[in-house]
Amino acid sequence: MADQPQLQYAIGVDIGGTKCAAGLVRLDDGRVIARREQSTRPERGGMAVLNDVIALVESLQQEAATLAVAPTSVGIGICELVSRDGRVLSEATVRWQDPLIHEKLAAMSLPVQIDADVRAGARAEALYGAGRDSHSFVYVTVGTGISACLVIGAEPYAGARGLTGTFASSNGLIPGTGGELHRGPPLETFASGPALAARFAEAQPDFRGAATEVLRLAASGDAEARNIVASAGTALGAAIANLVNILDPETVVIGGGLGLAAGLYRESIEVALRGHVWSEFHRDLKIMSAQLGNDAGIVGAAALGNFHS
Repeated sequence: MADQPQLQYAIGVDIGGTKCAAGLVRLDDGRVIARREQSTRPERGGMAVLNDVIALVESLQQEAATLAVAPTSVGIGICELVSRDGRVLSEATVRWQDPLIHEKLAAMSLPVQIDADVRAGARAEALYGAGRDSHSFVYVTVGTGISACLVIGAEPYAGARGLTGTFASSNGLIPGTGGELHRGPPLETFASGPALAARFAEAQPDFRGAATEVLRLAASGDAEARNIVASAGTALGAAIANLVNILDPETVVIGGGLGLAAGLYRESIEVALRGHVWSEFHRDLKIMSAQLGNDAGIVGAAALGNFHS
């Protein structure tokens, strides 16, 4: 009887502004066979977040041993700009630019690679999810923030410096009545999860809920909630259409907790996206939901260094 091929395993860590999730991933099919999760609480500082990550990885290594499997690497996706060689280049949320952070990561018992979280999620969808059958697709993730990534030939495009992914964080320019230009607010402050909650709270000062509650109120017919949700989805859909006009992908894949929420928000995204693409050849563009859901960041991080075109 022929020997069965040895299955490969890796640990993936997805560091977001709200939560830090980790998993033991079987790389042949992207299945997460063990998970860990906790709040990120980045206000504690970068070293505190790092210590949590190390503890999560060590816990998964212990569980791997009980399962008689041996992960060979650790991949980390982080909600920051990350260079092509894995250096964290921004500190918008998690303060990981301190060289000591990288020294401690390099000293871990398994080799570690770091990438931007949006590229990790895009990689997962390219290898195992909605992008598997597309040579090129744009991946958009919508949750606490809004990011986007172009994928070509199953490889997320990192750009010349690794600075791809920033999509909705920049101020726009709005023309005034006299021809002058004004800096408009970033799309993220209008269409992300926290933005929906903040906008509804501005209209209803007693509101203390999150975006999920705004979506629920919209679905139940609340006029204010419906206006906020629909306008947010419309603005985001028009912005994605601009990406389509520029990049001409085969497919758009939408993920993230808010991006995957069914109902008015997602419907508004798709209507605006199709309405704002410039060429008639884009009207039948495939718009797909990310198939790995909340596991995309974990799985794509685990795949770092194991799959490259």
